[in-house]
Amino acid sequence: MEGYLSKKEFRAFLEMGLARVAFMNKKWADAEQIYTRVVERYPDTSAAPEALYWRAVSHYKATNDHTVLGEVAEEFKQKYQDNIWAEKASVWGH
Repeated sequence: MEGYLSKKEFRAFLEMGLARVAFMNKKWADAEQIYTRVVERYPDTSAAPEALYWRAVSHYKATNDHTVLGEVAEEFKQKYQDNIWAEKASVWGH
């Protein structure tokens, strides 16, 4: 018995915590990198949609390039469309 979360879910949420610390310290590039890692390493976890959302926000904060927000809204239509994070990102869609 592993506990309340599987090892994969647990690792994903640990990395989400690291990303959040970087984000709150305005280390946008570091946060984006960690969120990207969560999306790529743990795409089937419950943390992945949230990581996808915050990755876009981190990129926007680092660059002021708003196009990434629209792109991630479209990406949510392809995957994670029934997730609350997709709903939050939907305001960025075209």
